Amino acid sequence: MCPTHRKTIDGAQIQCYTDHKTTHRGHRLLQRGNGAISVTPFLSQSTKQAFAKILRKKDFTMAHSISRRQFLQGSGAAALSVAAAGLLSSCGGSSASNGGSTGAAGSSSTYTVLYSRQPATLNYLVCSADPDLYHGTQCIDTLVEYDNRGKIREGLATAWEWDADSLTWTFHLRDENWVDCNGEVLGPVTAQDFVDALAYVLDPDYASSTASLVTPYVAGADDYYNYCVYRNNANNGTVAEDGTTYAIDANGTVTAAAADGTTTEYPAVDFSTVGVKAVDDHTLTYTLNFDFPGFLSLLSYAPYEPAYGPLLEEFADQFCTSAETACSCGAFYLAEYTPLENWVMKKNPENYDADSVYIDTVRYIYNQEELISGPEMVKRGEIDQATISSDILDSWLADDTTKDMVSMERPETGKSYFYIFNFLPYRHEFSNWTVTGVDAQYEPDNWAKAINSTNFRRAFLYAINPSVTLAVTAPEGYDNYKLHTITPPSFCANSKGVDYTECGGLANLSDFFDEAKAKEYRDAAVEELTAAGVTFPIKIQYPYNPAVVDWDKQCQVFKQQVEAVLNDGFDFISIIITQGPSDNFLNAVRRAGAYQLMSYYWGADYSDPETEVYPFYQEAGDRGTCYSFLRTGVEDGIVTGETADLVMQYMSMVENAKTITEDLDARYEAFADAEAFLIENALVIPLGMPVPPYIATRLNLWEGQYAPTGLSTNRLKGVHILDHYVSMDEYNANRDAR
Repeated sequence: MCPTHRKTIDGAQIQCYTDHKTTHRGHRLLQRGNGAISVTPFLSQSTKQAFAKILRKKDFTMAHSISRRQFLQGSGAAALSVAAAGLLSSCGGSSASNGGSTGAAGSSSTYTVLYSRQPATLNYLVCSADPDLYHGTQCIDTLVEYDNRGKIREGLATAWEWDADSLTWTFHLRDENWVDCNGEVLGPVTAQDFVDALAYVLDPDYASSTASLVTPYVAGADDYYNYCVYRNNANNGTVAEDGTTYAIDANGTVTAAAADGTTTEYPAVDFSTVGVKAVDDHTLTYTLNFDFPGFLSLLSYAPYEPAYGPLLEEFADQFCTSAETACSCGAFYLAEYTPLENWVMKKNPENYDADSVYIDTVRYIYNQEELISGPEMVKRGEIDQATISSDILDSWLADDTTKDMVSMERPETGKSYFYIFNFLPYRHEFSNWTVTGVDAQYEPDNWAKAINSTNFRRAFLYAINPSVTLAVTAPEGYDNYKLHTITPPSFCANSKGVDYTECGGLANLSDFFDEAKAKEYRDAAVEELTAAGVTFPIKIQYPYNPAVVDWDKQCQVFKQQVEAVLNDGFDFISIIITQGPSDNFLNAVRRAGAYQLMSYYWGADYSDPETEVYPFYQEAGDRGTCYSFLRTGVEDGIVTGETADLVMQYMSMVENAKTITEDLDARYEAFADAEAFLIENALVIPLGMPVPPYIATRLNLWEGQYAPTGLSTNRLKGVHILDHYVSMDEYNANRDAR
């Protein structure tokens, strides 16, 4: 193993090595005697130079959502998505280039790709994870969609109006049909299908993870949903953790009796009180609680998609569990679905925009070794797209037969990545979810004491060098992806055009990495935690999903970089990297609370800063989105003292910001203050924006729909299959030709 080159990242010296004894490029991070960090990235100097010019001169600017400000200053610098659960490998694009439309599978209109992350469900009305949403993305049309520059356009709705006096949106629907798994017509798409779908989302029996995108905005939705929860508690004989019991009378009134004998009555609430109405078959209205500026953008996301009412009624919780129980009104219909084997979508000839659908068949083939098998199958022309991981990128770019087959995904501008702490390391049973907690071998009692220390958390805030993690796969462009906020730049702006990340308290934030300050907080934490009975080193379970390209490597450099800072002079922490399951990772690890520290991501659901609080905000007694369990930790008595006060202050700040609906600037400032408060107290630690993966693809990704929120960006509608794999030069030309 010999050094090849040396560079510096934010004061940390980076020494790159080539290990000629290993089949795959090794990755090591060593502490030098002078305290510098030495990393072995996975890309050679020649690879970096080949792509550095892209970073220096290219621009990903998209209308309505992206600017140049610190943002993707040169096209998507390097590889992989940053330590996060990525999408299945298929994103929209079409052909502004030459070439025909011959797919890899031998058909001129078949798009074939491998997948290794099995969806937990195909029911788009209840899910929120990327793989689970793919059926809803390709097979269900939304009221509105986007063009390839982010401009909103007609979808199932041909026109819409807003009435400020009644707070009502009115949508006029086009003629469209539902089809089954054989492409046979089931019936027309009507306004009632949107009403029935929303009723399904708001039924707690189905445990939709996106109901929270409806209840704050649609009039009456929150009251209806809460009543349904109380009614179900009564019907099921549920006894709450605090001893509260529920009873229901003949009129539907639910009486909640607390353990101290006090009672509260909840009169029956009918779904007819919810502000979604089918005026007639082609006229749909939504009445809102307030003039919500992000509502139109919200309509391109799953909970506002329609569903065929008779099918919902027939299959209930079995809806979309197979091709036979699914329906489609989009560009494709689900023809076959065999879990852990394959699934097939076919062009929907009944779709109103079928002339813009250039792919006849989309075929997904399950392969646990997708990241290894995919590139080899690309070489043989057997599939149309594969991720080129950092392990093999050098060799692909050095090989004349493959160097012009490498390009990138489009950047995901609505996502950000951050580090979360688990504030609920013990088992907890919510009404619709069970958190299993941290395994005993990772000493959850010790962790519960440590996480209560703001000094402990701030030691991480200042010890983490995002550049080192990002440099694994963006060695020449990592600074373009770093964030010191959770919300990415250019997401939205106030009435004066000030970027949201420069509003309120966020304007005062800058890069946090500071070794000296990290050690000051560490020393303060050691004194504080020793008095509390904490033993050192503090064990920290740090999991990753093996199906996500290079996440394991980022975990390795993170562990070694952070331990080198915080363990300098004292054995403070022991970060234990664990491999989670490739399938159902979200439920098995993050939502189950089977971690102590984790890097994860959030993608905006609509164009308003309220969407950025969902990973962290919880209503009283609610499980929220199961990221950090901040409020539950307080309610269970795990989070105490100063940290409990900080958590509850954050919740109050969010609740206050939500109430500001008339003054957009004041609303943005209030949300910005809450986000800054969360970060400054190290309740979450920013990392960066996703780095577009290197891929080999026969799709021109730049002609597909684009939006920083919703489902449009991942659609294959409008995409041609080319007769060749796209080179980086062609990728850039296609982008510029939009």
